[in-house]
Amino acid sequence: MKAPITDKILIKLMAALAILISISLSAQEVPYNLGFRLMDGRKKSVIPFQVHNNLIIVPVTINEWLPLKFILDTGVRTSILTERIFSDILNLKYSRKKTIIGAGGQKLVDAYIAPGVTIEMGGVKGEGHAMLVLQDDLLQLRNYLGTEVHGVLGYELFSRFIVEIDYMRRVLIIRDPKYFKPKKSYTKLGITIEDTKPYIGAIMIQKDGSEMTVKLMIDTGASHSLMLLGNTDEKIFVPAENVEANLGRGLAGDIEGKVSRISSLTMGQFVLDDPITTYPYPESYPQSDHSVYRNGTIGGGITSRFKIIFDFSKEKIYLKKNTDFKKPFRFNLSGLVVKAVGEHLNEFEVVEVRDRSGSKLAGLKPGDRILEINGFDTNRMKLENINGALNARVNKKINLIFLRNGKTYRTTFRLNSFI
Repeated sequence: MKAPITDKILIKLMAALAILISISLSAQEVPYNLGFRLMDGRKKSVIPFQVHNNLIIVPVTINEWLPLKFILDTGVRTSILTERIFSDILNLKYSRKKTIIGAGGQKLVDAYIAPGVTIEMGGVKGEGHAMLVLQDDLLQLRNYLGTEVHGVLGYELFSRFIVEIDYMRRVLIIRDPKYFKPKKSYTKLGITIEDTKPYIGAIMIQKDGSEMTVKLMIDTGASHSLMLLGNTDEKIFVPAENVEANLGRGLAGDIEGKVSRISSLTMGQFVLDDPITTYPYPESYPQSDHSVYRNGTIGGGITSRFKIIFDFSKEKIYLKKNTDFKKPFRFNLSGLVVKAVGEHLNEFEVVEVRDRSGSKLAGLKPGDRILEINGFDTNRMKLENINGALNARVNKKINLIFLRNGKTYRTTFRLNSFI
């Protein structure tokens, strides 16, 4: 079973990490002239990747011997290692320590700056990087993605190369800009690179028929489709048909808000109909943390519908529709948010049960362990299979066996869409 493209948690797991970087690293510790290069005189390198919840996960090797997996994220400035245990294995030295404090004055996490790190992926190698190391995996990436994830790689790669992402073939193509010639089958669109991140202008039509031009950050490290920040323009509103939901996680805690749809989003010649749109509450997603004005963010729920080529140096992107382009946008038909737990990530725990959903009416609660779905033993499944089954189609019947307080229960409900 292939998981559908669906906005379900992870509105921006890495949002708070971008904030953390901006306040933690000095200009000396994050040089812009970093040492990424194509090895052995290559003109390009083709690197396979995995996709989990619309996020791109690439294999990397740190300091030439430790293999790890990083999220490829246009929304962060520098490399991040999400747990200090791995930097201890590497025996990294730290130039300084920073304690990150939340809005309420509480300690969130300790972070360390590790200079002089080497990062290698495929035929691409970078030397002399300053890496941000978190004391603990506060975001629980491996649990919410159902696969091992150890860090994040961002601007440092995009600033040096032409980066092509082919979601269908699951390959990343890194090219030397000197040898890049765009194909005529791609559509070229202008972007701006501001504070190391890419922004694009788009036209959206809201549910009342109103049209407005919006400035959106292109964020491959976000799994949602479209996020709009209502407090950036009084014309942006949440449609009456919406669902209140936990939108994701950040260093400061859960991100709460509402989920709905707009009528369409247009980028150049491409029109996306009825995209799922998230509207975080301002107190849950403070705009004071963002140095560049924007109306929102385009995430992996949209970028994964294209072959997409980034050319940061010339402030261009090139787009070509793939076979997912016309697939309907779906939002969590079961009402369940599930995470993978256990050493092998093959046990599945309910984290959230949305009000009024079929699963809520069927009696499911946070903490329940899902043992079986429609006759399939979950121990032989991955999280993406679980999410695929729980978002198969509207009105599909789901038979669950689950564990609660040491006792086994059975229940049945149907998948439903409220937006």
